[in-house]
Amino acid sequence: MDRFLLKSLRFRCPSDTATEADLDPFPLRLHLMDISDYKQGDRFLPNRSLMNLDKAHSLLTNRTKEFNTSKCDQVYRQKLIEHLSLHSEERPSRIMVFRGSPKSSRKSIRFVDEMRQEEAAMLDTDGKKTHYRCIPKGAKRILDAPGIRNDYYVNVMSWGKNNILAVALGPELYLWNSKDQSVHKLLHVRGNDCPTSVNWSEDAKTLAVGYMCSNLQLWDAESFKLIRSLQGHSGRIASTAWNGHILTSGSRDKSIINHDVRAVNNLASCIRKHTDEVCGLKWSTEGNMLATGGNENLLYIWEASKMSSSKYLHRLSDHCAAVKALAWCPYQHNVLASGGGLSDGCIKIWNTQKGTCINSIETKAQICGLEWNRHHKEILSGHGYSTSENQNKLCLWRYPSMTKVGELGNHSSRIINLCQSPDGVTVVSAEADETLRFWDVFGPPTAGSLSFTDLQGLLSLRTTLIR
Repeated sequence: MDRFLLKSLRFRCPSDTATEADLDPFPLRLHLMDISDYKQGDRFLPNRSLMNLDKAHSLLTNRTKEFNTSKCDQVYRQKLIEHLSLHSEERPSRIMVFRGSPKSSRKSIRFVDEMRQEEAAMLDTDGKKTHYRCIPKGAKRILDAPGIRNDYYVNVMSWGKNNILAVALGPELYLWNSKDQSVHKLLHVRGNDCPTSVNWSEDAKTLAVGYMCSNLQLWDAESFKLIRSLQGHSGRIASTAWNGHILTSGSRDKSIINHDVRAVNNLASCIRKHTDEVCGLKWSTEGNMLATGGNENLLYIWEASKMSSSKYLHRLSDHCAAVKALAWCPYQHNVLASGGGLSDGCIKIWNTQKGTCINSIETKAQICGLEWNRHHKEILSGHGYSTSENQNKLCLWRYPSMTKVGELGNHSSRIINLCQSPDGVTVVSAEADETLRFWDVFGPPTAGSLSFTDLQGLLSLRTTLIR
């Protein structure tokens, strides 16, 4: 029986002289509500938490107490009971029978309401359920890394699309194949020089290596041969970033150089805006913007089309220490995360289109690396020294609220670098205790999770013919 039948019963009376006021039913009428007003609940009692079930049950089942009601009310009650008590085949129905004590019924209703509230709290801004994963407390694998530099400014790891991890250990550079666990030494530097930055090209065919003594080299990882040396810097090169055929390098000489690796004259443009060492470089996923961080606590945002004029898009000075850790959001093209050094200890989320800080969270520890989760809205931070908390820790944060999800492992020494596997599941941390630790922190993608698709890549500025 639906609300239309109830409505018709309300005005049905054998007396032609009865008015609508005379047809006022017993108090149960006050609790029969329009089902369309509620999205949940059964067909007869849409929202039981709003009803006086004890009173309704008493009125339906009481056979001894007489009410001072009109004849029309008695007819109405009889008709209502008949329709609620019989199936369409005129057989008794017990669909409206309540079992258990009123107290237990009310308690269960409250539990249902609480469950619904908890479920609503788990919904994110897009209306999709957040799937909580088990955060690993220990590393999946630990590799020895003797001779790795304990230096905040260097970037000595890179994990290419070929699933090979390149890592510099002192004067030597090794390639570790994650598929067959094989290790190969790519180069050894003689003298006082050593690699201070390592970065795979996007196709993982070429490895860029920056050195303490201002050298910048391109290596063919398949043939283990040096392809060419690139000139232009006069100080150590601790940061590099690829954007197609453009290799960008930052140096202690305060300059940023864009190298066109296809041209004989590799120098495409040179920028001198930083007043101290350039220690952080990251191209956006679309390849149209470059973020650079310096030891003078400044963060610059550059447009690719205007870099030759040395005109920056934004100059951001909110950090209070060196800005090394930079990471572009994989699912919001104009969102950048940056991390400050020991005197700052803040993770800041930026809208690079407007040049405004969206969010800032104090970690109270040196931030040495940031990695976005490509499958879920999270970001991982690697920390070094601290005066209070989060020292030598890996912390996982939920985006955009920046609430801490959890911490990974117990670290006896600071984390120098972070990098992510090609499938976006594993993160490796280089630590000052001369180890590489592998963490399955981001987990496999789930149904409805976020990822950077091939279609998005085709639509990016990097792969279009017109820029």
